[in-house]
Amino acid sequence: MSLLRIFSTLRRGTHRTSLSFSSSRNPICTTFANSSLSRKPRISYQNDYGGHKTNSHLLDPRLWIIFTGQAAILGFCGNSVLAEDKSGLEKIEDGSVVSNIHTSKWRVFTDSGRDHFFQGKLEPAERLFGSAIQEAKEGFGERDPHVASACNNLAELYRVKKEFDKAEPLYLEAVSILEDFYGPEDVRVGATLHNLGQLYLVQRKLEKARTCYERALKMKGRVLGHNHTDFAETMYHLGTVFHLQGKDTDAEALILDSLKILEEGGEGESMTYIRRLRYLSQIYIRSNRLAEAENLQRKFLHMMELSKGLNSMEAITAAEALALTLRLSGQLGEALELFEKCLNAQKKLLPEGHIQIGGNLLHIAKTFMLQASQLGRTNISEALFKLEKAKNYLENSTRIAKDVLLKLKNQKSKAQKHEKASATLRNYEHAALVILLQSFESLAALETSKNEIQEPKETNPHAAEETLLQCVSAYKEFGSGTQLQDSPEVKSEYLSCLKHLSALLGNKETTLNSKDSPISLPELKEEVRRIEIDLGSLSKGGKLVK
Repeated sequence: MSLLRIFSTLRRGTHRTSLSFSSSRNPICTTFANSSLSRKPRISYQNDYGGHKTNSHLLDPRLWIIFTGQAAILGFCGNSVLAEDKSGLEKIEDGSVVSNIHTSKWRVFTDSGRDHFFQGKLEPAERLFGSAIQEAKEGFGERDPHVASACNNLAELYRVKKEFDKAEPLYLEAVSILEDFYGPEDVRVGATLHNLGQLYLVQRKLEKARTCYERALKMKGRVLGHNHTDFAETMYHLGTVFHLQGKDTDAEALILDSLKILEEGGEGESMTYIRRLRYLSQIYIRSNRLAEAENLQRKFLHMMELSKGLNSMEAITAAEALALTLRLSGQLGEALELFEKCLNAQKKLLPEGHIQIGGNLLHIAKTFMLQASQLGRTNISEALFKLEKAKNYLENSTRIAKDVLLKLKNQKSKAQKHEKASATLRNYEHAALVILLQSFESLAALETSKNEIQEPKETNPHAAEETLLQCVSAYKEFGSGTQLQDSPEVKSEYLSCLKHLSALLGNKETTLNSKDSPISLPELKEEVRRIEIDLGSLSKGGKLVK
């Protein structure tokens, strides 16, 4: 029996029935109030938080390490250091006492490194964590768990900085030390293996990640129990690996079980629960299980409305995600209504010209275009009316995205002095460029649609081509030669634009009275080939995940 099947069997034997996620995978009951963004009746869901027995000694932080969050930075070597005695010295589990100048420096460097890390000051944190390793080796010994703790901290920092080649040997050294000291099946080894699994996961080294998570899950389940949230965390990460490997049935089972554990532990409304719920809905969308995704997103929206407020940004973001799913499933009227409500709320909360407003304008335009496509030639006047409305929204989304990119281009030199601000600006810039490229291509598709249903004398045969050329120019101005050119999302949008333009130019070669294009068809095809190669190398080892 596989490890996954064993844990599923154990979970079925220890869990109560969850009304939100039953073993029969019944759809979630949806009943939203009319005052909410969704205008559906309220969701009726309830968590059975009944207590479960756990051996108290297994929860003693002196016996194992908990690694959670974006980075698992340890304040002290929790796997080996007991509570301080009255002398202030640190007692080791074997009863010995170690105190010298090096152990004191190790503590200072570790604590200071943590503080700098959580403030986003990664360069001084790196130096301090490196010093902590050296002091731990000199003060405790080369193969002491304190050294493993210090190695883990520096490895986590390198993982956050995406310096993966530096992070891996440090994780491996930490695992090796802990295995030698406590044995290969100790939960502290499992905690470090979980971290190593995260490193492999972000690099899409999926088999290595799976091995780490499966080992960690086995150890945590044995020591912490199958109802512990740390067990659920590793279970969830293993589920993400299975999803990326295309094993969605196994992925779904693990993620649902991790959600059940949180529910039963009273964390059914925590941000961790919400993030996992959102990820599961994304799995359903990618698997074209839109009704199930819709149910989860309605629940998620309701939770945001209750916890953050009906018109909060969190509720608006959840409503947009639901509207996108509704649009995918063909429920265009409800999707459009929801998008427009989000837009009105965004305009009240965000400054004029904010990129999120530009993104929503793009969503609304695409929905109008789909409605026009459904009408086709059966109602040409109504179809053209919807296309004109879509064009107005697209022109505004294009304007907003371009303005944002121009402003950020001027601010870059100042932002580079502050690492955290610079990262925020890059994310904002990334969103703006994706929206700009999508807006241009949507405008080109709109012009093509208009030409197909209008009378020949009213058409503009060059409008689509001119718009796509603007798309190419936008990529070269704002993406080429910058960090954005390495983004899979940006490259994918650019590639779509290139292919669309290539098809138009190929058709022009057989069309009379066509004007010259500033880019030749062979040049375009070569650019398409280059971008496809780039995207292929970026996705090697797993799916591209947004």
